[in-house]
Amino acid sequence: MSLGKFIVIEGLEGAGKSSAIELVKQVITEFTEQEPVCTREPGGTPLAEKMRDLVKIADESDPLCDEAECLLFYAARTQLIANVIKPALNKGQWVLGDRHNLSSLAYQGGGRGLMTLVQSISDISLQGFKPDLTLYLDIDPRLGLARAAQRGELDRIETQKIAFFDRARETFLSFADQDESIVVIDASQPMEKVHQDIRSQLNQHLANLN
Repeated sequence: MSLGKFIVIEGLEGAGKSSAIELVKQVITEFTEQEPVCTREPGGTPLAEKMRDLVKIADESDPLCDEAECLLFYAARTQLIANVIKPALNKGQWVLGDRHNLSSLAYQGGGRGLMTLVQSISDISLQGFKPDLTLYLDIDPRLGLARAAQRGELDRIETQKIAFFDRARETFLSFADQDESIVVIDASQPMEKVHQDIRSQLNQHLANLN
């Protein structure tokens, strides 16, 4: 049995990842005649979901320091890869991820200014493991956060200052420029046009994922 493929959706808050994931799930199912295994980061396993709570919930009595945040993300990620993603791929199943390592490079590396730490941990923990294709939904943080605020109360990370998200966006785009497996989608467009672009790019790349 051939190995499955790992496709990831990335983007800042308010970029429309949730609806994009549903669309990509549909396209993959049509292409493979099998629903992909869907994951999210941080999270995706019982232990990793507990780590998600730690990084998402603000505790004024014990603020989470930037380095600890970074380590928690990678602890959750390695759990997910070891216990869900790689076993599924080895069975020939496709995996669809809501965020992966590119988010840590952008948020903790670019946003927090911890790029040296992030890249070191990434190299050690992932050992070259990466998605076959990443669709990055690009949006100006101001528009994205305005959209996110309409969904309800923002979490700890979503309440960071705008400069944090500007740095994260710059990092997302920088890595996309360097890696042909990362495709940039303009998420500031109307949703119908965004979804047209996603479907077009995904169909274009699916046949070339060998």
